Amino acid sequence: MSKFLIIGLGNIGNEYANTRHNIGFDVVNAFVEKHGGALEVKRLAYVAEVKWKGKQFVCICPTTYMNLSGRAFKYWMDKEKIPLENTLTVVDELALPLDRLRLRPSGSDAGHNGLKDIQNTLGTDKYPKLRFGIGNNYPKGLQAEFVLGKWLNSELVTVQLKIQKCVEVIESFAAVGIDQTMNEVNKLSIKV
Repeated sequence: MSKFLIIGLGNIGNEYANTRHNIGFDVVNAFVEKHGGALEVKRLAYVAEVKWKGKQFVCICPTTYMNLSGRAFKYWMDKEKIPLENTLTVVDELALPLDRLRLRPSGSDAGHNGLKDIQNTLGTDKYPKLRFGIGNNYPKGLQAEFVLGKWLNSELVTVQLKIQKCVEVIESFAAVGIDQTMNEVNKLSIKV
């Protein structure tokens, strides 16, 4: 049975719930829910194991806070003996508009502290990432407030559509591989 590690990046705590920076948690929660699983607190993360079409998914939301996500990633990858190319990290992305997703087999951290820690822990940037565009519609100097802010009411329908699309992307990544999935996802514009 093929095994995959799905990592949603975010911060623990109610004050971070439903914020742009926690979209990785929201996507993993939606994936786990769709497949009848439930996240529970385990070592360094909320963890759920689900099965779909003969594939096993270990889904994690690190409890280490965003800037230390690498520890949870590496621990669960090693514990479950999952090859790096069978991991998928879901993360917020300022450089992409709200209607876009970007899937890549590797790439830099682009200034994202969660990705930076994973890269430093693993010693490579060659691991698959699904970037969830959050846009960059904020006044100069207020990037942190924007990223840690809640979604606007006008954004919520698009965000929900994109979360559902991300669940499909995870399934496609496992079913047909990253290349074919990238070709479909990276050209999509997801709008209401």
